[in-house]
Amino acid sequence: MVILLSFFLLLFVSLIYTKNIKNSKHNLPPGPTKLPIIGNLHKLQGLVHRCLHDLSKKHGSVMHLRLGFLPMVVISSSEAAEEVLKTHDLECCTRPITISTRVFSRNGKDVGFGVYNDERKELRKLAVREFFCVKKVRSFKYVREEENHFMVEKLRESALKQSPVDLTNTLFFLAASIIFRSAFGQSFLENKHIDKGRIKDLMFEAHRNMSLKLSDLFPITGLGWLIELVSGQHKMLYDVFNEVDTFLNHIIDDHHSQSSTQDRPDIIDSLLDMISKQGQDDSFKLTTDHLKGIIQGIYLAGVDTSAITMIWAMAELVRNPRVMKKAQDEIQNCIGIKTKERLAEEDLDKLQYLKLVVKETLRLHPPAPLLIPRETMSQIKIQGYDIPPKTILVVNAWSIGRDPKHWKNPEEFNPERFIDCPVEYKGNSFEMLPFGSGRRICPGMAFGIATIELGLLNLLYFFDWRMSEEKKDMDMEEAGNFTVVKKVPLDLLPILRH
Repeated sequence: MVILLSFFLLLFVSLIYTKNIKNSKHNLPPGPTKLPIIGNLHKLQGLVHRCLHDLSKKHGSVMHLRLGFLPMVVISSSEAAEEVLKTHDLECCTRPITISTRVFSRNGKDVGFGVYNDERKELRKLAVREFFCVKKVRSFKYVREEENHFMVEKLRESALKQSPVDLTNTLFFLAASIIFRSAFGQSFLENKHIDKGRIKDLMFEAHRNMSLKLSDLFPITGLGWLIELVSGQHKMLYDVFNEVDTFLNHIIDDHHSQSSTQDRPDIIDSLLDMISKQGQDDSFKLTTDHLKGIIQGIYLAGVDTSAITMIWAMAELVRNPRVMKKAQDEIQNCIGIKTKERLAEEDLDKLQYLKLVVKETLRLHPPAPLLIPRETMSQIKIQGYDIPPKTILVVNAWSIGRDPKHWKNPEEFNPERFIDCPVEYKGNSFEMLPFGSGRRICPGMAFGIATIELGLLNLLYFFDWRMSEEKKDMDMEEAGNFTVVKKVPLDLLPILRH
């Protein structure tokens, strides 16, 4: 009976809402026909970035949707993205508040999901200074070099046995090992607080639970909240959050007890020291929740994005032997064929084509195809259309990177397209936006690129790579939610080169 009454109330409110939208004087962007109550929810079937890409081809690069009661505008062109991320950056650089982001951000006490305010600005400055700045990234060079060396030794064992390897798991393990030592001061292998096979699943479960919930889409009647409660979605959200939170508590407790295995202070040591020394007169009060927000972001956003990019790069290289040969020839010519037991990051300075391979991978396979949603704080105009306040803005970086207006043969993996091309991934070129741009640009860009480039260099210097004999074609199907990974694991045979 309660659900039935809620349904009719929802229908009534939805009809009034739809009528008000139609009668408004706003010049809203075009979009698909909206149904009563659900709006355009029925249009989002399958991978969301591909659904939005297909809809934008029909309705335009600035497209208006309604998901339940939530108004959303999808941006699918570089010109519109530049207006959002540069021209109107200040007016739309906050985040929508949803039940998932409220839970995972601990009410806005993190860098990625927190609303735009003074507290969030101070927190970002702190995170950049203590972990993400170029100086800090360079200081972790020895970690990246050692972990890559360990990976190569494991792969060498498989090559000698002529045994295929699951490169997907190998690269997730590499990225996790680098993050754990750099940010947490702990060996991933020796960490006793998490199942090593659970690290990847927990990340994807957290990402899946960060999506919009029914209670976000239908906030007025309470029907969405009731359905979530009955279906178990509410419990699932808190179960995943509590598992992540327990893991973070263990890491912080280890630092309190000085059981960190690293011989130098890490970001957790620095932040704990700041918390203990801050005075009552400090304008910004750093708390344990702020600390958790920062290191949770490093874990959830730092491990899989780097691994995913390396996985897509290796898949594309195996599919394109010409490109792989050219990359390996450059490595051989610049570094030499004399066997090196361990590669140094300085070797990357000589390798321009390898950097083009990374660029092309980020264009074609941005690890987070939809930038984290923004929300307008005032009315703005995008490409001549009125965007009212409290509208969610979603930039489809995947669609922009494949726009035929800017990219010749956009579906083709062709690193040469970046020779003498001014477009880059650092947020100043809007033709590709793997890290976003503006005030909300990803702070981990330098760390991620350093991990990706050195990882690929080691894979290509020490080994040739082949698919198993029974496989004729590389399966490039995508899977995921917040981040998108290759659905079928990347099983390849490593062959020693030297």
